[in-house]
Amino acid sequence: MNLNINVNQSEEHIQIDLAGEIDAYTAPKLREELMPLAEKGKPVMIVSLKDVSYMDSTGLGAFVGLLKAVRKNEGDLKLVNLSARLERLFNITGLSDIIDISSKSEGGVR
Repeated sequence: MNLNINVNQSEEHIQIDLAGEIDAYTAPKLREELMPLAEKGKPVMIVSLKDVSYMDSTGLGAFVGLLKAVRKNEGDLKLVNLSARLERLFNITGLSDIIDISSKSEGGVR
């Protein structure tokens, strides 16, 4: 089980591309790398889940924690490029009502 995290920062936003699985083994790595970014300034974080093949409840919890940190710092979090399976997971859990998700890329963000 592996998770690759690629972060690209610009003046407008922080683009994060994730690839692999987000579960109990990889969620700590996700939190460790993204929480410091969420706690700086007013972050606008766009996370692409295009290459995420699996996510469990630990991964969902990591995104809830990230959302709280971003909002605490008056920022914004958007999850893009969700597969139908991941989008359904966010919908079933009700997290799609509190986290901005999209199955498509937006604003030229891949």
